[in-house]
Amino acid sequence: MRCMAQDSDEGVLVLAGTPIGRPDDAPPRLAAELAAADVVAAEDTRRLHRLVSDLGIELSGAVVSYFEGNEAARTPGLVERLLDGDRVVLATDAGMPSVSDPGYRLVAAAVEAGVRVTAVPGPSAVLTALALSGLPVDRFCFEGFLPRKAGERGRRLADLAGEQRTLVFFEAPHRTEATLRALAEAFGDDRPAAVCRELTKTYEEVVRGPLAELADWAGGGVRGEVTLVVSGAVPTASVADDPASLRAAVAAREQAGERRKDAILAVARAAGLPKRVVYDAVHKSAGADEPGEAEGDA
Repeated sequence: MRCMAQDSDEGVLVLAGTPIGRPDDAPPRLAAELAAADVVAAEDTRRLHRLVSDLGIELSGAVVSYFEGNEAARTPGLVERLLDGDRVVLATDAGMPSVSDPGYRLVAAAVEAGVRVTAVPGPSAVLTALALSGLPVDRFCFEGFLPRKAGERGRRLADLAGEQRTLVFFEAPHRTEATLRALAEAFGDDRPAAVCRELTKTYEEVVRGPLAELADWAGGGVRGEVTLVVSGAVPTASVADDPASLRAAVAAREQAGERRKDAILAVARAAGLPKRVVYDAVHKSAGADEPGEAEGDA
């Protein structure tokens, strides 16, 4: 373990939280850090210059682009600047760098090189949406952007179907309807949720309701930055604590013609349980899988 005291000759990486909407939400320290930086690495340099103008400051250091397409190539050079004693400020388009935005790669490289890393905390779409959603916020998990491909997205959501914490997702506006329909299929049409868009901006909107209704609403078109908040699963104690009931539910679906892995997934979703719990109840009870049925098929 290594704890470093900051020396004036040592470089430092500053993760700068930027406004998610209104420029006047920017913390006062953000302007000072941007103005004093030797290098500002920005996800979008045009947005950075607009922000700088809104803050009424001038940049004295170099400005370089740092986004998903070039972060691997650009990171070594920024680490060299840090090792030379420069103060490098990393700013993404909105919110905190590295939270579903570029930044993790540079932070990891700076830490590995023994460079101090600090942050200017700022507005967060995750916490803002949680607070506005009206859903439980005592326990939550952030899942970022779901996979774009339907198969990968379905598998991710199947794994999350039994998650009891409130879930937060980011999504692009043109994919919001499809994602809400996938959520409804995986979690149930009636699972409470909220669509939060354009947070803190002029056209801020929070729409609350069951997933199926929200999907229908999104079918009319969604614009702006979108954050989805979905209530966690409410486990059915009598089913969750009774493997025999789970086995019976799966058996009934198999007798109706469903494949075992599909029946297990359906029962898990209905009960608000992880698929593994139902799988174990089915396969560990009698002690034998059916011929040709591998664990990964469930």
